[in-house]
Amino acid sequence: MASRAIDTIDVAPPFTTADAAAMQIRFAGVPAAAMLRDLLTGELAGRIASVSSYGAESAVLLHMVAQIDRDVPVIFTNTQKMFGETLAYRDALSERLGLTDLRVFRPDPHLLAARDATGMRWSYDPDGCCEIRKVEPLRRALAPFDAWISGRKGFQAGTRTAMPRFEEDEGRLKINPLADWNKTQLDGYFEEHELPRHPLEAQGYLSIGCAPCTSKVKPGEDPRAGRWRGWDKVECGIHMSALPGDDPAF
Repeated sequence: MASRAIDTIDVAPPFTTADAAAMQIRFAGVPAAAMLRDLLTGELAGRIASVSSYGAESAVLLHMVAQIDRDVPVIFTNTQKMFGETLAYRDALSERLGLTDLRVFRPDPHLLAARDATGMRWSYDPDGCCEIRKVEPLRRALAPFDAWISGRKGFQAGTRTAMPRFEEDEGRLKINPLADWNKTQLDGYFEEHELPRHPLEAQGYLSIGCAPCTSKVKPGEDPRAGRWRGWDKVECGIHMSALPGDDPAF
């Protein structure tokens, strides 16, 4: 009797650090839009989502994605601490670009009840607040996908200057198409494609997150200087190479 083949389950992550490094070499010098078109219509079709905060510069990347495939899922984490202007901009911009699959994820109400019942955790533990309001919902949102697109840019802060275009993130491929773009390029793209600006940008909010932890940026400061002002904190936790499992961002 022939021996029966033993069933196996592939538990390897979809992408590794080596895969990300190979992608970095493969697309070196390729313009962002061309790179995205190659990936979204090729090997990552149906496996990737775009994650957006609908912040000051989000329209550029969302427009690039929409020009290629309006059906690419777009994930927005509503922390329930967002500016009303951001929520209105999200809806208006999504309609303008014809996005067909906007997925809004919110914090787990059970976690909020257990760990932020007063809604004031941001005031004494911003890392913990980001973990339950942004990091955990995004993990749920990304569960069906092997890769995701981030809108981070290297010029936004000193901590982002060496940002690669491809990274491994919890077994997924994270793509930063605009990693090497500067403010002049972004402004030029807005003008060329007549994209609407976030309404708070004109008031001095150059990086827009949750309302309690976002302030206006002063002349000469990094664009993200208005985030968590007064705290030793520069990221929400989404873009950390290793995320704490309890209380660690876009």
